[in-house]
Amino acid sequence: MLFRSLKLYLNQELNLEAFMAALVDYGYFRQSQVSAEGDFSCRGGVIDIFPVSFELPIRIELDNEKVSSIKAFDPANGQGLWQHNIVVILPFKKNSGLRGGPVFREEFPLKNFLDLQVGDFVVHSQHGIGKFRGIQKIKLKGAACDHLVIEYDHNEKLFVSIDAMHLVQKYIAFHTRKPKLYRLGNKEWLRIKERTRKGIQKLAWELLSLQALRLTSEGFKFSADTQWQADFEKTFPYLETLDQIKATAEVKFDMQSLKPMDRLLCGDVGYGKTEVAMRAAFKAVMDNKQVAYLVPTTILAEQHYKNFTARLKNFPINVQMLSRFRTKVQQNEIIKNLHQGSVDIVIGTHRLLSPDVVFKDLGLVIVDEEQRFGVQAKEQLKKLKSTIDFLVLTATPIPRTLYMSLMGAKDFSVINTPPQNRLPIKTVVVEYDADLVTQAIKRELARQGQVFFLHNRILDLEKIKDKIKRNLPSGARIAIAHGQMPAKLLEQIMSDFISGDIDILVSTMIIESGIDIPNANTIIVNNAQMFGLSDLHQLRGRVGRFNRSAYAYLMIPSNHQVVLENDAQKRLQAIQSNSDLGAGFNIAMEDLEIRGAGNLLGQEQHGFISAVGFDLYCRLLKEAIANFKKAGVFNETHN
Repeated sequence: MLFRSLKLYLNQELNLEAFMAALVDYGYFRQSQVSAEGDFSCRGGVIDIFPVSFELPIRIELDNEKVSSIKAFDPANGQGLWQHNIVVILPFKKNSGLRGGPVFREEFPLKNFLDLQVGDFVVHSQHGIGKFRGIQKIKLKGAACDHLVIEYDHNEKLFVSIDAMHLVQKYIAFHTRKPKLYRLGNKEWLRIKERTRKGIQKLAWELLSLQALRLTSEGFKFSADTQWQADFEKTFPYLETLDQIKATAEVKFDMQSLKPMDRLLCGDVGYGKTEVAMRAAFKAVMDNKQVAYLVPTTILAEQHYKNFTARLKNFPINVQMLSRFRTKVQQNEIIKNLHQGSVDIVIGTHRLLSPDVVFKDLGLVIVDEEQRFGVQAKEQLKKLKSTIDFLVLTATPIPRTLYMSLMGAKDFSVINTPPQNRLPIKTVVVEYDADLVTQAIKRELARQGQVFFLHNRILDLEKIKDKIKRNLPSGARIAIAHGQMPAKLLEQIMSDFISGDIDILVSTMIIESGIDIPNANTIIVNNAQMFGLSDLHQLRGRVGRFNRSAYAYLMIPSNHQVVLENDAQKRLQAIQSNSDLGAGFNIAMEDLEIRGAGNLLGQEQHGFISAVGFDLYCRLLKEAIANFKKAGVFNETHN
């Protein structure tokens, strides 16, 4: 083996003294309690370890020298979080294991967990896709040892020793069809893997080429923070999280470098990405540079415009919005002022990328959810990237494995921690019930709150509104909103809802992204079975943005009306059971993470993920990046 590792799995027989001795040998330190990577503690039959590269420590509970539980836990309060079936612990010593060793290879594990259930599809990197059939003791040289059992096509069985289980991972890919099982000893898997490897090498080359081009280009070197910058940041009405502070520092470091910034900022819904972007925009303006803030929807542009205007009211900074909410005359005036340099920050939709929009001195482009823009818009953005600072924001979670494989080729900042005092959103999947809808709305209105009612069909939106209104007190103010309304009317309705002059907004999916209304803390989604998991997660994120209890009711038709497909049932079950803060980072691997990977990497790469499974894809990508760098082709990327 090329590296050392300890494997722990449920029902494993474990000699406690020998295991602790192994941890010490691996560079771990025994402490009274764990607080950082490399710590472990032991109390009776309970061992806490904070393994290297884990995001959280794990707690192993023994029952008569058998592992009965492996659970991640919160070191702040000791609360157990989620269960694991198998974990891989790597050495903590600086010069052992993967560190300072050979260049990364596909055999090295990227993921520390192997949470398999009997019947799951798995990928063995050397033999292909099979089905996990459990753990079985096999006699080798007179001793019975545990082996993973994988079933392949024609009922062929592969027995994988625990020592070699790093070669196995759960098969994950974003499609509903079952993957094809391979034959053992057949060369087809090797052909598929080699074709995928070549496609991944092409992506790695493109990523590194873009990085090298950017690092050899000369951009604008922004000045250190001014006093005004500090004054502006003090106007943030909340306490920054540590992740926000770290992300802001990384962005500022990039901006103060001569190399053009190209940073991706990932954070779950409502975790404060916009504040980081706002501080970057302010910094750019302090050096007399213009800022373009590109968003996917008109409503989000309006929301950001109002937020920026409110936060910047005490500073001589001209903020404008360019979208269909502005008349032709207003748009022409804004475009003229952008060209002359009197507009400092412009927030808008893809209209900002039109040929008639010319900046006097553009210094920073901020893009919210780049994957939601079309091919043409992305091409326009790419042309700007080699000389202008770029900050891309996304609520699409970056799986740790993808993050680790891309680290050598992209600049990432990740906000994992929720804002202080944020409460989880109470999520309920329930059959449609008019009385429950009325009760939920009345309860929200009784505490002077507001309600989103989402019905994603324009045709009968008015009927739905009337139906809801009939059961409410006469004073309840209710309105509808959808994307085909005249711009001025839609703008007025959204403005009234934001300012609290509308109590219930009955709308289509136009409210999906980024709308941030602190007083709206109940959302009711009609026909929730029609939505993807990431859509439901985004919609749920419209409420619970601050420190008030929030509710998401996901309504499905009653049993006799519609029989839910199996996939719809799984999505609804996943969204209901994953309602903890930050659920977007571990919710439904089959949906959010892989679709997110497709969004970030493109459709062709999405196909490769399906071919070999997500984990092996990430290993091959990390291997390709490491090999190109080792070959010295992109030495300039280290400058």
